[in-house]
Amino acid sequence: MLSLASGYGNFAVPKVALAAADEALRHAREHDQPLSVSPAAGLPELREALAQRYRQRGATSVTAEQVLVTAGAKTGLFAVLSEILRPDDDVLLPTPNWFGFYDLVRRASGTLRPLPLSAADNYAFTPEMLRAALTPATRLLILSNPGNPTGRVYSQSEWAALLAVAAEFPNLWVLSDEIYEGISFGPEPVPTLLAQPSPHERHVVVSGFSKSLALAGWGVGCLVAPPELARAVAARLFSTGVAVPVTAQQAALAATQHANAIGAALCAQLQPTRQLLLAGLAALPGASAVVAPEGTYYVFADFTRFLAPGLPLPEASAQLVRRLAAAGVEVVDGATCGAPGFLRLSYAVAEEDLRRALAIIEVTVRA
Repeated sequence: MLSLASGYGNFAVPKVALAAADEALRHAREHDQPLSVSPAAGLPELREALAQRYRQRGATSVTAEQVLVTAGAKTGLFAVLSEILRPDDDVLLPTPNWFGFYDLVRRASGTLRPLPLSAADNYAFTPEMLRAALTPATRLLILSNPGNPTGRVYSQSEWAALLAVAAEFPNLWVLSDEIYEGISFGPEPVPTLLAQPSPHERHVVVSGFSKSLALAGWGVGCLVAPPELARAVAARLFSTGVAVPVTAQQAALAATQHANAIGAALCAQLQPTRQLLLAGLAALPGASAVVAPEGTYYVFADFTRFLAPGLPLPEASAQLVRRLAAAGVEVVDGATCGAPGFLRLSYAVAEEDLRRALAIIEVTVRA
């Protein structure tokens, strides 16, 4: 089976991260000592390094006390959602979006309400759309930048316009998932929510090291929140789990200190398969112009023209995904992200595997 469905890339672990983890193990081995145990909120030096990186990205007031290190991004997401949400709170999610939000919000007692965006205008999200969707009962707005699965990057000016509307709702929290921020092919770096004014102190960012910093499998995430919320989440993490192992945090510290170089190397590695996937999709029957996504290592491609007629869209979408799997290619059904008939295809795979997968896809949709 050739998988274009994985959320993890085919990236080598950065050498600086391996060296840092090795050093922590060497010290324990040579001194015949146990590994040290991190505070629940994370190693102070890693929290400070992350705060410094956000300050360099324009979030000039972020401090280390606002930064928490979590056992992967999902743990951080669930912890902060559990602190913010009350039973049946309204959560607004522009879609298509990462399928994991649906279950995380449900488990944190919230009620997720999709706000569909359109591929026809490259998933534009306007202040007017946001104002029409928000109500006084909306507790949380979740955004992803870059967007997963679409790869859409929202600019500083788009952020500012949306947040001007959000500021009209003083009880509204805004959470930005920025885990792909280092995988960007646009002319400008991906902006962070934390660089925008937060008049009601209700902006939260969740991120991690598995995508943009090539530490998949190391189980390190992070979140940045206003101080009071950060303290509450830290207490929850202390009560419900264990701190991220020091070896993984030392690797994450080294990756943070070399984040720009690591991100640039990953993007350079991805360029050939990015172009190959875009060209392969453009060569399929009936293909319209494909808008190259600015971020992530996915293309969210429109396959609605290949769906079986007469079936409800979600069922037809699932059927197409099953046909491709039977032929030997695994993809993500866009229906799980709120867009049936679209497929999320990863190009963070070996070039030869991608060529074979594209050949199979073409034969299958032509059949």
